[in-house]
Amino acid sequence: MTSITLILFTILLFGIMYLYLQMADRYHIIDAPNKRSSHAIHTKRGGGIIFPIALFIEFVFSGYQYGWFIMGLMLISAISFLDDIKNQDFKLRFSIHLLAVSLLFYQLDFYVFPWYIVLMAFIFVIGGINAINFMDGINGITGSYSLITLLSLLYINITYVQFIDHMILMVAITAVLVFNFFNFRKAARCFAGDVGSVSIAFILLFFILKLITVTGNLNYILLLLVYGLDVVSTVFFRVIRKENIFEAHRSHLYQFLANEKNFPHLMVSIIYGLAQMAVNLCLIFLPINKISYLALILTITGMLFVAFRLFVQGKRSLLKGVDIRDN
Repeated sequence: MTSITLILFTILLFGIMYLYLQMADRYHIIDAPNKRSSHAIHTKRGGGIIFPIALFIEFVFSGYQYGWFIMGLMLISAISFLDDIKNQDFKLRFSIHLLAVSLLFYQLDFYVFPWYIVLMAFIFVIGGINAINFMDGINGITGSYSLITLLSLLYINITYVQFIDHMILMVAITAVLVFNFFNFRKAARCFAGDVGSVSIAFILLFFILKLITVTGNLNYILLLLVYGLDVVSTVFFRVIRKENIFEAHRSHLYQFLANEKNFPHLMVSIIYGLAQMAVNLCLIFLPINKISYLALILTITGMLFVAFRLFVQGKRSLLKGVDIRDN
């Protein structure tokens, strides 16, 4: 992608975003605050629609590369956008998610693996999509975290191993930068919505799985380590408190920092982004390719993260069912 093409593409995406914001205002696609929200004003929802739109444009102009992946992305983005407008039936959403992931796996040639490997991959991807969706709760966190991950993937693609066409990574990065212009603010112009968080999750997981299949290195799942630690530890504590883990809540660490400790949203988003950047730098410049090392890293970081949360949030709120949502 030449500099002029990239500039024109960026201008096009800004134009699409402005048109979408006008449409969202006209048709009242709004995120209204409630007791689980980390914001206090009505804000346009669904700005993350720019992610699948950008990749579809790239798909057309690249000669229709990665068609099965794009088809899955369009399906999962469509049902997520409909869910942003009006809550959709869980069975319908889950069925579309399964179909989209099935197309993703076809693109990656996963069906040559034994059935149990495919099953574990399904669990990982569906869980990953939901985890990234859960983490989209404050201004800037989805955009900054995604940008760090995408830039790391681009660096790996250019410097170490070309696992995918450079252009699709650059297009994804450009879309995230355009979205950040509207979202990475004290008072966001729009939120990603389910269409944004789910679609960027699908995109990131495709890139990471593509990298893993080309290199055979499972340690690249650490590119999502910080989000994973927050989500898994939150589920762990909710199970201990005997809460329904499928019910909406705001007990993630990032939500505690933003809501209970009153850290500015952008500060929390930057902290998460920098933490993941540190992990990515270690992964890039201290390469490892052993399952035993991966298991050790996940165990140690998991224990440290749980200990940190107990120290910061306190045993009472994390272990004894004190509802911090209404405090």
